[in-house]
Amino acid sequence: MTKNIKAVATKDYDAVIAAASRYVEGLRTGNREGVASAFHNDAVMYGFTNGKLMGGPIQNLYDFVEQHGAAPDIATRLDVLAITPTTAVVRVDMEKDAIGADYNDYLALLNIDGDWQVIAKVFHQFDQ
Repeated sequence: MTKNIKAVATKDYDAVIAAASRYVEGLRTGNREGVASAFHNDAVMYGFTNGKLMGGPIQNLYDFVEQHGAAPDIATRLDVLAITPTTAVVRVDMEKDAIGADYNDYLALLNIDGDWQVIAKVFHQFDQ
């Protein structure tokens, strides 16, 4: 007989969404530190913007926020696509970032000493 054990507590789902929400709120306010609070120091990002592959260290995202500022009209939906006790994937469906663009972001998170942190972001920008 297999065990019927709940592997991930509801509080972990909430903590994963809270980390993704810090990222989104940082974008909304144009606050680099707010965005950075969701990411691990060694995080990376890769994706397509205007049909071109771009990416590298997460510093590129912070530079974008500093250059373009707040996105007061941003609208998002956050969905936990997968979660284990130490990993999670969140889809961020986003409309109207600081440059008016729409994106899908996929955030890969790790639970490091009880703190959920984004370790990688992959994204797709839709045509404007």
